[in-house]
Amino acid sequence: MKKLFLLFAFLVTAVGFSQNEQLAGYYYERSDFEKAKLSYEELLQTVPQNMQYFLRVIDCYQQLKQYDEAKTLLNERFAKYNQAAILVELGFNAHLQKEESKANSFYNKAIERIQKNAREVYSVANLFEQKSLLEYAIKAYDTATFVEPNYNFDYQKALLYGQMGNTELMINTLLDANFENPENSNLIKSQLARYLFDESDSSFSDSLRKALIIRVQKTQDVFWNQYLSWFYVQQREYGKAFIQEKAIYKRNPQSLGNIVGLAQQSILEEDLETAVAILSYITENTTDLSLLIQADTYLIKMKIDAAKQNDFPAINSALDALLSKYEISPFTLSLQLIQAHFVAFNLENPVEARAIVDRALKLQLNNYQIAQAKMELADIMLYEEKFNQALLYYSQVELDLKNDVVAHEASLKAAKTSYFKGDFKWALKQFKELKAANTQLIANDALEYYLLINDNTVADSTQIALKEFAKGDYLMYQNRNEAAIIQFQSILKQFKGQEVEAITLLRLGTIYEKNAQNDLALSQYQTIISNHADGIYSDEALYFSAEIYNKKLNEPEKAKPLYEQIIFNHEDSIYFVEARKSFRKLRGDTNL
Repeated sequence: MKKLFLLFAFLVTAVGFSQNEQLAGYYYERSDFEKAKLSYEELLQTVPQNMQYFLRVIDCYQQLKQYDEAKTLLNERFAKYNQAAILVELGFNAHLQKEESKANSFYNKAIERIQKNAREVYSVANLFEQKSLLEYAIKAYDTATFVEPNYNFDYQKALLYGQMGNTELMINTLLDANFENPENSNLIKSQLARYLFDESDSSFSDSLRKALIIRVQKTQDVFWNQYLSWFYVQQREYGKAFIQEKAIYKRNPQSLGNIVGLAQQSILEEDLETAVAILSYITENTTDLSLLIQADTYLIKMKIDAAKQNDFPAINSALDALLSKYEISPFTLSLQLIQAHFVAFNLENPVEARAIVDRALKLQLNNYQIAQAKMELADIMLYEEKFNQALLYYSQVELDLKNDVVAHEASLKAAKTSYFKGDFKWALKQFKELKAANTQLIANDALEYYLLINDNTVADSTQIALKEFAKGDYLMYQNRNEAAIIQFQSILKQFKGQEVEAITLLRLGTIYEKNAQNDLALSQYQTIISNHADGIYSDEALYFSAEIYNKKLNEPEKAKPLYEQIIFNHEDSIYFVEARKSFRKLRGDTNL
């Protein structure tokens, strides 16, 4: 019983202490330094050795301009604990009173302490950095490495150089540090990428590119080719990255893994010309069956995505030839499923498509492959308007691969199936849950449909417009784009000026864009920009318009102001980062 009482008392004390700490932090963050000072002093009485509480007390005194009281506490602390970091604080306290010679004297004493005990560099350099005394922080690190040559603070010093605006020195220090310690590549590349994405001008990317090219030219080490390839990928210059990857492979022809990964990224970023070149290179330089199948799968998929109706017979023959070449087996499942999808959605023969999938399901597949085949079967069922059967297969995939990305994709497709069949209440519930999905693409897609259903239900409780819109979406799903255009145009006439108008214009724009009818697409997007500027689709209309001008019509001067509007007026847009990169590139910030 006594032990239980002691345990209870300890828990009560711990909870009370935690609450006091939160309260002190609350006052401090709100700049209520008088109350924060009192709260931290109480905490310090309980844990007198706690340096964080002590420094907060000192900061509160300084914020209140009670410098003499701060100095007294600092001297008492130094006499008791003899910590070099206190010398930095004494110096900063003198600086706040404009006593610069005293301040520098204390700072130098802190450096001298590192000469005697190099381990004190951590607290001293950290405090110098917190006080924006960056040159002193560098001096502290240099002093420590002079005393203890085994110490290495290149990474910390590089970041300080960056804060001081000396980006070239920062870059060279980071690159040299990475070459000496390749195991730190992820950390260093992450820091470089942050600067690449955050800097407001071209100086950083230009400096990094030049530094890497110089290293590639001066040395034969493939480390720098790999680094330059990584840099070009960050810049989305996949063709240039491919040149580096080829150079690496020629000197070490053991694996094409990096080149395959580069092909995948090129496809995702729609740099299809580079993707085709990479995939063709793979097929010419390997006898590995799995790589050959993978490359040919990507190539035929790209042909299908870009195909017109008169291309269909040739593509169908190419699929037959590939499956004849590689044979029907678990290794060619991806090709078989692509063929099934093509036969259903492009050749409009779902019966034959289902037969292809049924044949695949009779092979010795693993659980993941079975789920992929079932997903394709569900897609075909949905194409045939067999909604309940499609839902059944999607549910099976969800159960078979719980918490996997494929399971989340199946959940999204199930939600869309409910949406297509007009069961908006259930679809809304599913989309709401999927908004929190770990996969960003699924989360974004779910959010779009959630807002679509929710907003149009609020605007029209009868959901008449939403039902008509869902029909148009379903026609798009079936790849019946001409019928979808007629449906969406009908919605614009019937529900002009209503909530559904903006998203309908957006859908029409995407179909016209897919059909290479760029002028018609731009017209739809411009109507959104002009008439629905405050709506949730205006950023998409701006971005899609900019992309057409920039990448399809080669009219960058018309694209720039559209990207700029996203940057200044739509900071929360999912297209914000891409718009900013494209704008800077068009403005000339990136030396291509």
